[in-house]
Amino acid sequence: MAFVMAGSAAADDSNADLAKQLSNPVAPLTVLPFQFNYDRGYGPQKGDQLQLNVQPIIPFNLNADWNLITRTIVSIEQQSDIAGPSGDQFGLGDTLLSLFVSPVDSGVDGLIWGAGPVFLLPTATDDLLGTEKWGAGPTGVFALEHGPWTTGLLANHVWSYAGAEDRSRISTTMTQPFISYNTRSAWTFSLTSEAEYDWVGEDWIVPIDFTVGKLVMAGRQPISLTLGARYWATAPDNGPEGWGLRAVVSFVFPK
Repeated sequence: MAFVMAGSAAADDSNADLAKQLSNPVAPLTVLPFQFNYDRGYGPQKGDQLQLNVQPIIPFNLNADWNLITRTIVSIEQQSDIAGPSGDQFGLGDTLLSLFVSPVDSGVDGLIWGAGPVFLLPTATDDLLGTEKWGAGPTGVFALEHGPWTTGLLANHVWSYAGAEDRSRISTTMTQPFISYNTRSAWTFSLTSEAEYDWVGEDWIVPIDFTVGKLVMAGRQPISLTLGARYWATAPDNGPEGWGLRAVVSFVFPK
């Protein structure tokens, strides 16, 4: 019985450690998240959008001191009447690729950081699902770990440099402050925002997300299950507005 209890405690500690690593945007951890978002209130028709973001995170060890973390967001979208009576669209949205060079060891007081380029790829299969623009810019992240808490900020800025001439140019700043609390039983409570400012249209879009996650084991496969709500604090006149939903299933591949 003592051996069983010891093994269970060790498994709990391992799960809690993995859950905490998931709160670190530049942890050297391979993760395959599937993020589902539902939002509504777009345009005069109060259209809605269901979005699946496939977000593989793949780390590479450059040398004894530095890691390269790749974070890709591939979007699959289903939407209805988001631009007035525009009908239904289904397909791929644009793809965002972020590359972070990050030190292997955390700094003073648990400081974690990473920086690099971000690229926007016009992979959308419909005009209303993407920008039809190529874009690039800088991205960076810093975080502090203190006990069960992780706080930080991820940000980027994307300028368009090529693409369809009849589409608006892009100059957008994204800031994502986040705070997470991890328990010893591998629960994670997170509050974050993915605020964007469009320098061309001079508009803010500010969702506030609260999520609850739990790391579980499916056999030997760690999986993080997350569910939460989002509130659109600020958005352009064409929406979205009100409340939305978020659910995430993340497959974790520890070394």
